[in-house]
Amino acid sequence: MNLTRDRVRSIGWAFVLTVCFALTMALTFRVNAEKSEVRLAERQIIAVKQQKLFLETEFLTRANQQQLSNLNEVEFGYAAPTSRQYIEGERQLASLGKPRGLNAPSPIRVASAADVAQPIGIQAMVSPLTGRAVAAEVPAKKDATASGDKIARNEDVRDRLARLDVREARTE
Repeated sequence: MNLTRDRVRSIGWAFVLTVCFALTMALTFRVNAEKSEVRLAERQIIAVKQQKLFLETEFLTRANQQQLSNLNEVEFGYAAPTSRQYIEGERQLASLGKPRGLNAPSPIRVASAADVAQPIGIQAMVSPLTGRAVAAEVPAKKDATASGDKIARNEDVRDRLARLDVREARTE
């Protein structure tokens, strides 16, 4: 095999270009590694700054609470709420209200649309494909009447609470 001078020169240039390409790739990987380390350092710096800001805020908040406590003791004398300050039920809340004036509008009443005559039961789920019930059977009559009695008792209580007790209003 006879190599001419031009052929050797071409092979030489190809080798030089391959070496330059390999060095460029190595340099690129090294630069990317350094950039990654710089980004990691920047993230750590940001995390430390956030931690510092959090600690400063907490310190100022606690110092402010102490200042507010001292100011409260000296100036205002406020106290934390106790269990005696809360009301026990609707009647106690109603007793705090003022009596209606002469020209005051009537209070707003809320109506209930439940029908006590028909007990409320669980509706059967029907398959859209077959038209038959998928879930269990509809509850028996005696279960429905037991729940109907419970509904009736709840409505009795609701009606009693909604009524204005004239005797209590006169005694006050």
